Amino acid sequence: MGKVFRFDSDVDTDQIIASQYLLYPTIAEMTPHTFESLSDTFASEVKPGDIVVAKENFGCGSSREQAPAVLKALGVKAVLANSFARIFYRNSINIGLPVIVCKDIHDAVKDGDELELSLTEGVARVNGKEYACTKLPENLQKILDQGGLIASLDKED
Repeated sequence: MGKVFRFDSDVDTDQIIASQYLLYPTIAEMTPHTFESLSDTFASEVKPGDIVVAKENFGCGSSREQAPAVLKALGVKAVLANSFARIFYRNSINIGLPVIVCKDIHDAVKDGDELELSLTEGVARVNGKEYACTKLPENLQKILDQGGLIASLDKED
């Protein structure tokens, strides 16, 4: 179970982590500024296992790899949205952050709801209801289980 942090459509990578913080030398130094322009409390309230839920086109904008990296570093279990910007989706898989299409969930949740996510079943459970999500293919699940594409490729050596 994870606490829901709900966002709307077109959350861009600059809203996830603003460009001025990209000058910081580590992801850990960037994380306190995650979603700073959208939420004063996200970075201080999010806990490992919590889930970001958004509407359409999550992660649009620039291709900065730090956007999914700060979410993963803060312990976000997954991002659920109706749709994702392609480069954000790829960057997330590369580092092992599950990004799951779950079309009906955004309007069914509010900030603070407790959500249970089964990646293997492709199901999200919240407020006594079950929502179908994209069930990840076995090969993609294996990549995520190994910490992302980069970690998976490193293990092949």
